[in-house]
Amino acid sequence: MKALVLSEYKHLELVDVSRPRPAADELLIQACGICGSDVHGFDGSTGRRLPPIVMGHEAAGIVEEVGTAVAEFRPGDRVTFDSTVSCGTCFFCLRGQVNLCDHREVIGVSTPAFRRMGAFAEYVTVPARIAYRLPDNMPFAHAAMIEAVSVAVHAVSLTPIALDDTVIVVGAGMIGLLTLQAARLAGAGRVFVLDVDDTRLELAHSLGATHIVNSRDGAAVSEILRQTNDRGADAVLECVGTTVTVKLAIDTVRKGGAVTLVGNVTPTVEIGLQSVVSRQIRLQGSCASSGEYPVCISLMSRGAIRVEPLISAVAPLEEGAAWFQRLYDRQPGLLKVVLQP
Repeated sequence: MKALVLSEYKHLELVDVSRPRPAADELLIQACGICGSDVHGFDGSTGRRLPPIVMGHEAAGIVEEVGTAVAEFRPGDRVTFDSTVSCGTCFFCLRGQVNLCDHREVIGVSTPAFRRMGAFAEYVTVPARIAYRLPDNMPFAHAAMIEAVSVAVHAVSLTPIALDDTVIVVGAGMIGLLTLQAARLAGAGRVFVLDVDDTRLELAHSLGATHIVNSRDGAAVSEILRQTNDRGADAVLECVGTTVTVKLAIDTVRKGGAVTLVGNVTPTVEIGLQSVVSRQIRLQGSCASSGEYPVCISLMSRGAIRVEPLISAVAPLEEGAAWFQRLYDRQPGLLKVVLQP
């Protein structure tokens, strides 16, 4: 079968590899999309895509083959799958926190501890226990976005948002735009979206942001304070992951408010510790998702969360290397590219 292999950093090759066979508890499925973390893994900046690796953890498709121990799926089923492979038996799994599993692995990720081949290929095998059936009205390209939607929904679920609260989303990338929609569903009355890209900010406005602020000129904090009676927002969800944007999140939340850190593009950031302590701010990390797939499928199938405006292109797997480069070069207007085998 054909697979798009990261053979070395910044170099993807379309090669022939052996078609995988599902283990007893696995499914063989196909289809894929490019995730922002895959783009950052492209150059090695995340440290979680050690070559050689077939990346790709956002996928949906048709079951081609089932393992001998699988009873709940059959060939022909339309499915998607979680990106997290948890053990199901550790302390955290037994508490329902599968994203914190002591033995957690991620599809399409390779580290010194594990290597899981991903979905940038004609076929991928995944454990049946992390697969979910898709409704007939959901196109595969949309279903490839469920993983990203689950990240946003999980982050919002961890954030104390009361009805009519003022919420800020820092970053209008794909996760930020999905987080915006999830925050509105959680009851936020006003949602400010901050970014340096006016085109993305306009998209945020069309998806439900009540206020958009370009943070490029450094006046975002004063603008937020002006519009919140010099108090700041009740909650901020940071969806980038740099020192500058984390500082912006802390500076725009009110005393006693909450900042949820979702973005994860750099291993370390600096924070204003005194500001966090003296203003009694709650800092909350959000990792992947933890069982939100069914509710995300429901929200998307009834149009409560919209993903179609975020899909920039649907392209064949053969064009994957070129699309990766365009995304890595931050070509204007590109958000999400779905690759189809």
